[in-house]
Amino acid sequence: MASVPLRLLHDLAAPARVDLARNMRRSIGLGKEPVRMSLDPGQSNLPPDGVARMVHADLPSMLIGGMSALLLQTLHPLAMAGVAEHSNYQADPLGRLRRTANFVGTTTFGTATEARLAVAQVRRVHRRVSGTAPDGRSYSASDPELVTFIHTAEIASFLESARRFGPRDLTPEQCDRYYVEMAPTALGARWVPLSMADADAYFRRMRPELYAGEQARQARDWLRHGVSRRRDQRAVYAVFFAAAVSILPPWARTELDLSAPAPVDLLVDTVAVMPTMRLVAAGLRWLAAPQSASVSPPSIPTI
Repeated sequence: MASVPLRLLHDLAAPARVDLARNMRRSIGLGKEPVRMSLDPGQSNLPPDGVARMVHADLPSMLIGGMSALLLQTLHPLAMAGVAEHSNYQADPLGRLRRTANFVGTTTFGTATEARLAVAQVRRVHRRVSGTAPDGRSYSASDPELVTFIHTAEIASFLESARRFGPRDLTPEQCDRYYVEMAPTALGARWVPLSMADADAYFRRMRPELYAGEQARQARDWLRHGVSRRRDQRAVYAVFFAAAVSILPPWARTELDLSAPAPVDLLVDTVAVMPTMRLVAAGLRWLAAPQSASVSPPSIPTI
């Protein structure tokens, strides 16, 4: 009997919740229905009970991690040149987000066949992306070393966001397992990190090559301001951006001029950013959660 009012409230809120979830997906460029999840271990691209699916199934932390990864990737001058010269991210930012989300969703939750098709499509696009960076060096999106950097920046950002803002704690063993599970998704890399220690060592080696050039600063400013014109959406976006900055390595925050003195950063992140973001994330999870436990196979709330 005590649960009757709660069930009634859930039933009354369900229609509005569906509409809010649909509007939320459209507002971030994900108008299509979520990718259907492959539950057959023999057909799935990644293990159905693996860490990668657990991490990627949380929409708030994936959005934060994705934004943080973009900021980190701007610091590689060759990667940034490719984006600046071959991407229309400023004219069609939601389209870029949608394509990235579809790729991550398909390779994480789809079948091995669906993942192979998605990888082949991205590789075809990458073969056309080449040129000369502002520093005079040539670049190609198919360069294995560049692929390693893009992959590592993305995976490290997703994982750090999940650890900081995700709904559950991850053990060190689960974190290392995440790197192992995601290794096959690197598009043509000869080497990728297989543990957190590998990733940390990799960024230490790469640090002398990473800096914020003019193209990186333009991308940073664009990401900081966002694309929404509505005041309420800008406020929410500002919270996500602050959370994305908070999980960047300290040296990356400094290089992008997104850092105050270390004690101030720690205070702001602890007192303001983390509690506010966790509150927003809780509401977003409520919107993104499946509406009925009877749906089978379940939809992916993330992408």
